[in-house]
Amino acid sequence: MENIVNIVNNIVWSPVLVVLLIAAGLYFTIRTRCVQIRRLPLMVRLLFQGGGGKDGSSSFSSFQAFCVALSARVGTGNIIGVATAIALGGPGAVFWMWVIAFLGASTAYAESTLANKYRFEHNGSLRGGPAAYIYEGLHSPALGYIFAILTILGYGMLLILVQANGISVAFENSFSVKPVWSGITVAVLLGLVIIGGATRIAKVATTVTPFMAVVYILMSVIIIIANIGSVPRMFGLIFSSAFGINPLFGGIFGSTIAMGVKRGLFSNEAGQGGGAIVSAAAKVEHPAQQGLVQAFSVYIDTLLVCTSTALMILCTGCYNVFDASGNMIVASAPELGNNYVSFTQNAIDTVFQGIGGGFVAVALAFFAFTTLMAYYFYAESSFIFLFQKKGGMGWKKEMLILSIYRIVMLALVIAGAVTASDTAWKMGDIGVGLTAWINVIALLILFPEALALLRDFESRLK
Repeated sequence: MENIVNIVNNIVWSPVLVVLLIAAGLYFTIRTRCVQIRRLPLMVRLLFQGGGGKDGSSSFSSFQAFCVALSARVGTGNIIGVATAIALGGPGAVFWMWVIAFLGASTAYAESTLANKYRFEHNGSLRGGPAAYIYEGLHSPALGYIFAILTILGYGMLLILVQANGISVAFENSFSVKPVWSGITVAVLLGLVIIGGATRIAKVATTVTPFMAVVYILMSVIIIIANIGSVPRMFGLIFSSAFGINPLFGGIFGSTIAMGVKRGLFSNEAGQGGGAIVSAAAKVEHPAQQGLVQAFSVYIDTLLVCTSTALMILCTGCYNVFDASGNMIVASAPELGNNYVSFTQNAIDTVFQGIGGGFVAVALAFFAFTTLMAYYFYAESSFIFLFQKKGGMGWKKEMLILSIYRIVMLALVIAGAVTASDTAWKMGDIGVGLTAWINVIALLILFPEALALLRDFESRLK
């Protein structure tokens, strides 16, 4: 099984996909004249515009859509994923995570704008996403169906394993809780949320996600201030190893870029289509409005939360770096080995002795839990897309299928909790890569529409 996963992962995540993602983000950035910088103040203002479901529907407001999308972006990738990037790509991987976030913001704008344009109504709610704009915009029903199915398999199944595994590892390290019990607990709590549908998911996301993000960032600020003397050297290490200049990391230069891009994409999801699925559910006055809001969520995820993790780890020296053969080439904390969760936990322990494990475990639990909620919404929306395009199956049949899926998803949460960490991550990478391939190509074809909507929106601002 593990060999099969490795082979498929290498095919999906060939260097071609990495180049495609960077090139697409660069192209969107140039064509929009760096909209992710030009309109940054506007992005913040737009967060609180858009009435959402005030008319009794289950559509989202801009802020609710922002929080639901952010809950998916902020997950295990922000803690374990960042530590993994540093361990396998060196400190320079952090720089490439920043690059993919900057470029990814323009990609997030494009996909979310198109999703809001091509959304559809189903039983009083707004739904859509890449499957819808591929179906309607590209006039390719078959590819739309394929994307919806891949979303269900990728987000709704494979990535479930990664998030659940991150929670179980953290709680086992910190509280000696057996993984199976962590899985069962998360499954029960998640079931109580998703049974309430989109409305309950939005309410939980808007309460939990901003609170935990702020608390986590504040903790990182304290750790960095306590190690302020190491900050100049830390940034020097990031930039020197990002381009293979530092001799310690010259031999893994390819991994430095690949891990930075891969983990950056896994974390902020720009180009994968997840944020676009949420954007389709937002009731706003203009599609570009939601595109700009989702571009801002990429910044929050990577430039703030991911960077918080990276700086804590690097400034405290709580990390090790490995080459492609698994040999430790930098042993800043050899006692930690390749236990990636422990990198962040021990970084916090250097200032707050004995608190790091518990804090990271709780943060991971909240981040991963809200991510699981968002993944359910992605999968549910994909099912609804398939129902809608097949002419509807009747409310009872649709609810039966969704109920069966909920049971399957909760079972996967328990399975993920006891799955080997490396296997879970690789399976998650496969899910990310498959959706990214189709979505980015579709975005390149449909981008003129997203650009026209941006120009129309900006002309109205004048």
